[in-house]
Amino acid sequence: MADNIYRKTEIVGTSEKGVDDAISGAIKRAAETLRQIGWFEVKEIRGHVEDGKIQHYQVTITVGFALEDTKS
Repeated sequence: MADNIYRKTEIVGTSEKGVDDAISGAIKRAAETLRQIGWFEVKEIRGHVEDGKIQHYQVTITVGFALEDTKS
């Protein structure tokens, strides 16, 4: 079994619908440029409030992905 090497990057997702939607949107967008995403970790949840109502959610996540093997 070969050793795996991973990298982590931090990204921020936003949504007017909720935290789950903000996370899903961030992962979906990250998957457009990062391959082999294997996990995520929620680091921070914030939101914007106006007139006593939540206007949008903001979620900072760390995404982990395997680096590709460069040996052929």
